[in-house]
Amino acid sequence: MVAIVGVDGQCVFANASFESVLGLSRRSVQRGLVFDWFVDSQRLQDTVVAVSRNEYATSRLEAHLRRPGALHGDPLPVHVIVNQMDGSPNVVVELVEIEQQTRQDREERALGQAQVTKELIRNLAHEIKNPLGGIRGAAQLLEMEVESRALHEYTQVIISEADRLQALVDRLLAPHRKPHVVSDVNIHEVCERVRALIQAEFPRGLAIERDYDISIPDFRGDREQLIQAVLNIAHNAAQALGERIADGDARILLRTRIARQVTLGKQRYRLALDLHIEDNGPGVPESIRDRIFYPLVSGRDGGSGLGLTLAQTFVQQHLGTIECESEPGKTIFKIVIPLP
Repeated sequence: MVAIVGVDGQCVFANASFESVLGLSRRSVQRGLVFDWFVDSQRLQDTVVAVSRNEYATSRLEAHLRRPGALHGDPLPVHVIVNQMDGSPNVVVELVEIEQQTRQDREERALGQAQVTKELIRNLAHEIKNPLGGIRGAAQLLEMEVESRALHEYTQVIISEADRLQALVDRLLAPHRKPHVVSDVNIHEVCERVRALIQAEFPRGLAIERDYDISIPDFRGDREQLIQAVLNIAHNAAQALGERIADGDARILLRTRIARQVTLGKQRYRLALDLHIEDNGPGVPESIRDRIFYPLVSGRDGGSGLGLTLAQTFVQQHLGTIECESEPGKTIFKIVIPLP
């Protein structure tokens, strides 16, 4: 949200985002004083005067923006940046929603962590693969030399465990090897495929509810990757619902909506897909809540800890984000992907 403001607070120009947040027309915005739209605006007035007088090139402050024409008129917490304009006494006032800034910071950390994780996995997997092949080959040669049946059992254990570790390494490397196959994707076809797979595995005691916005358009993406991402989340939810399935009241909800004016990775998108996968299970253990997208972190005995890591990778390859909110009785995974 950007406005050009005179030293007296007169709004010379405001972009569409500024008008939208205020809920006012461009004419109303330009007839008013910017200071009138802030709670306790004295600090902003002093800052605008100081920047206009060249006391500072730029200045930042926290404030609350009034929204006189908005449907929800509660003051909006914003981060205000006041900058000089070359050759003009006017200043540029930029507003960033504090909640949006916090979300952007969180997304940047998640993306940075994913990149570090990807490099770590790739390097670790290659370090494991080479000696693993040697161990398996040595065990096979040893098996050919020994005649004792009992010793054959030991060599078979070595070979089978080497194969198991090889499969794990291949799963770690798979999302970084497989090409991104782009085509038109209908998100409800993705959800219905996941729903059918989960119901086939859990035919009783689990209700999979749908709340779809059928106006969501198709978008370009990798259908199989998105099916796998949603399936990994839904499957985790179904496994966590074991006790409720036994009681017959387990529930998973697939909800789709259109989000508007969404910022993802510092880029603003007019429309985005907002997909929620919600369950009424026990919730993600608090001890791992901040690490659930890290590889090899699992809240379930016997879990590989790769499902959510792969889901995050696939969503990020679609320029989207994935987040989790969890408490006992309600867990929601939120996937946001830009739409055309």
